Amino acid sequence: MFFPDLPMRRLGLTAAAAVMAVAMVGTAAAQSMVVRSTGPSAGKYPTGAKLKSTDKLNLVAGDKVVLMQAGKTRTLSGPGTFGATGTVQASQSLGGNVARMLAKGPTMRSRGGFTRGDPAAPQPADMRAPNLWLLDYREGGTFCVADPATLMLWRPNMVGDTALEIESAGKKTMVAIVDGANFRKWPVDVLPVQYGTDYRLSGGGLAQPVTVRFAAMDTIPDTVEGSIDMLMAKGCSPQLDRLVDTMSEAEAGQG
Repeated sequence: MFFPDLPMRRLGLTAAAAVMAVAMVGTAAAQSMVVRSTGPSAGKYPTGAKLKSTDKLNLVAGDKVVLMQAGKTRTLSGPGTFGATGTVQASQSLGGNVARMLAKGPTMRSRGGFTRGDPAAPQPADMRAPNLWLLDYREGGTFCVADPATLMLWRPNMVGDTALEIESAGKKTMVAIVDGANFRKWPVDVLPVQYGTDYRLSGGGLAQPVTVRFAAMDTIPDTVEGSIDMLMAKGCSPQLDRLVDTMSEAEAGQG
């Protein structure tokens, strides 16, 4: 009876292991994750749920589920039955907005806001901060801080001078944002960034006060998937919504 020599057997086992590894990677890559879920069926498909490629989503009227797969989003609207995976080709130009959203260390060049005298420009209420690590002070809730020392406040309207009041633990300060600017550094000298502490923001064009609480990050993720996982884990919903909205626009602009 013939037996292959040991090196050949080892080679065969190694090749088989490689094939299995590729198959497992392919299976993992085929998975989708729910990154937004609204409507009557939201409880069945909660944000953060992982779906296998064979799973089906049964949506009713009023449902909207946004899935992420391989760094792209796919929006499903009910009623209907949908597979958990599908081909999505995002717009390359709008995909650049996603890259800017994830960029580390936003600078004053990351300028975005209302353009004076341009009726076709997006209005301030419709605009979002162009980078995840800019604090849009209209958005209350938990905010993941990339670097407390360089945290920047952002407003969509660059027209006119405004003053934002920030209060925490009995201390308060005023932050001025001048005409033509939509950035201003967080006042770390008066109110340092502290995690798990509430900061009450008022004025600055806000219709009503907003409360912000900061969450620490060990590292800034390098990928869309990593960023979404981290924002979900930390409960940083405003930033998660900002990223998902930008990804969805890239999806809608495909062609």
